[in-house]
Amino acid sequence: MLCIKHIYINFAAMNIKEKTINGVIWSAIERFSVQIIQFIVQIIIARLLFPSDYGLIGMLAIFMALAQTFTDGGLSNALIQKKDRNETDYSTVFYFNIIIGIFLALVFFLSSGIIADFYAMPKLKLVIQVMSVNLIILAFQVIQKTILTIKIDFKTQAKASLISVIIGGAIGIVMAYKGFGVWALVAQFTAINLFQTSLYWYFEKWRPKLIFSKSSFSRLFGFGSKILLANLIHTIYLNLYTLVIGKRFSATDLGYYTRADQFAQFPSSNITGILWRVTYPIMSSIQDENEKLKIVYRQYIRLSAFIVFPLMIGLAAIAEPFIVFILTEKWKGIVPILQIISLYYMLYPLNAINQNLMQVKGRSDLFLKLEIVKKIIGVALLFISLPFGIYVLCLSLIVYALINLALNTYFTSKLINFNIPQQIKDIFKVLLAAAFMGGVVYLINYVEISYLLKLILGIIIGGISYYLIARIFRMKELEQLVSLLKGYLKKKA
Repeated sequence: MLCIKHIYINFAAMNIKEKTINGVIWSAIERFSVQIIQFIVQIIIARLLFPSDYGLIGMLAIFMALAQTFTDGGLSNALIQKKDRNETDYSTVFYFNIIIGIFLALVFFLSSGIIADFYAMPKLKLVIQVMSVNLIILAFQVIQKTILTIKIDFKTQAKASLISVIIGGAIGIVMAYKGFGVWALVAQFTAINLFQTSLYWYFEKWRPKLIFSKSSFSRLFGFGSKILLANLIHTIYLNLYTLVIGKRFSATDLGYYTRADQFAQFPSSNITGILWRVTYPIMSSIQDENEKLKIVYRQYIRLSAFIVFPLMIGLAAIAEPFIVFILTEKWKGIVPILQIISLYYMLYPLNAINQNLMQVKGRSDLFLKLEIVKKIIGVALLFISLPFGIYVLCLSLIVYALINLALNTYFTSKLINFNIPQQIKDIFKVLLAAAFMGGVVYLINYVEISYLLKLILGIIIGGISYYLIARIFRMKELEQLVSLLKGYLKKKA
């Protein structure tokens, strides 16, 4: 009997590892191929436009993010978490999303004048009205995307995203070159969403049936509504900085902040997105097996820290040569903001995985309560720091991230019997290695060479020094990463 149990555990572990390898690889291909193209496109467009153009789009960020959060309604998470989901569940959520999408698009459209008056930017009104169409477009892709995520099919998502970004990027560049200003960004955003939704429907053959079940909706909404409220609170908080900066400071300052935020998000949010999409369905499948869940959770935490910590600290260390070379001197005002925000996003993946675990264990109630407490603290930090200027305001984000992580780890430790000292021990060595690497890279800023050479040297020296530290101290995370890559390459051979 013990032998059979041992075989079962090994088989299950191999199955999880295989799913993780495939999921991570294809999710990474989808995220980074798309983001690299978007990154290149944004650089080209940023060279053609001005910070104030990005500031105008930044002013809409909170309203679009809130509306998009409502459109999902947290029900996609509920579908993934639910083991016995069926056709009725899918169709019910589909129609709910469409109704909410249309409703919010109308609200957004009719409120355009009020929003434009709030910012004292009359030309913002028409931009808002056109952007509202995206809420309806996005509502049509939620179920297809959810089904692909449940299947851990990120290869299909990669195809849809890559094609959409290439087409949307081309449209944005041409319009920016022709002098359309902010409309180049609007057209790019809308085109990407339209083509992506169309391709999801082409690749994923699921189609809604004429079914709407009140009982199905009640069950899913019981779990999903708490996730929705938590996501709304989180979205408001994240975009509150954009709202406050846009109101208190100039459009140029907001343009600096939004571009710095986008650069800092590039490595952190993408890796977080990859890990969330892969870890959530996998951990949900073993939600009732605490020991196995604890092992998988610890591996994900250590691996995410090993990848993200050096990337974010390295970005902060070479921020000046990176920005001046990529965007030219006119964007140099971004540098100190980017350095601060990079350290904030360093902790982002760890918080996301901790929050995943709460959802996996069905504790959306705890997830919501924690979100309320954390955001009250975050808003207090925002308004305390506001009188001291934009840099201190950005520093408050780091303080919030540390408090966020402390609260998340405390409560998740109760769910799987994995205390905070153990969690700190798991990532402490990685943090020290990344900090040492960052200090070495930062010294390059004092060398009298071109910004391009500083950037190249920073990347090379940072990568080599971090690898050597990991090898010298025999860090398990390096072995795990190499093992994942070898496993994937071996399977493909």
